[in-house]
Amino acid sequence: MSDLTTSAPLATPNDAVVSEFAHLATDERLYRAAAALASVGVTAVVVASGDEARLAVEDLLPYGSEVFNNTSRTLEAIGVAEDIERSGRYQPLRLRLYQMDREMQQHEMRHLAASPDYVVGSAHAVTEDGSLLFGSASGSQLGSIVAGGGHVILVVGGQKIVADVATGLRRIYEYCLPLEDHRAREAYGVGSGVNNILIVNRSIAPGRITVILVREPLGF
Repeated sequence: MSDLTTSAPLATPNDAVVSEFAHLATDERLYRAAAALASVGVTAVVVASGDEARLAVEDLLPYGSEVFNNTSRTLEAIGVAEDIERSGRYQPLRLRLYQMDREMQQHEMRHLAASPDYVVGSAHAVTEDGSLLFGSASGSQLGSIVAGGGHVILVVGGQKIVADVATGLRRIYEYCLPLEDHRAREAYGVGSGVNNILIVNRSIAPGRITVILVREPLGF
């Protein structure tokens, strides 16, 4: 969600917002969301921990596959980002892009980022009736999730379950954005913004998207 913006830092979420959006959903809500995702063409599984989610991602990624891992605190926290970029089991596109010349190889870089064989990331909210919500400043990762990536794997912490799309949007603006704004200012010296929003209500290619719901709070 990071963006080059010079706006004033955002206030941290207040206690009411934290209470609504930072706490682990009940198993009933997690399984309701998983069933709803399955009904709209999204493969969904519920796992007990970040460690189990990491193993589930490994099972889903073929050895030697081309993988783009979106910037994600969730993937970093459970070791998936490290697995993709450093294990030697895959072709990590993020590292390849870092090594390319932005001025001379822009066209190739856009194609690599937009249409990898596998995309691994997270979402900012999952509704109990089966929608996935993503907020982004640049929008660079959204195209591959919508259609460009051959397969999409999303690891989602159990605190991100919300009742509906309207609540999911509030979660992005009221909870995720202030936290990401703070992170971006510390990491890059600039703030963040919700300049692009993606809502996936159905996958027209059943099984293309897999969501791993984790019974632990992970990420924002």
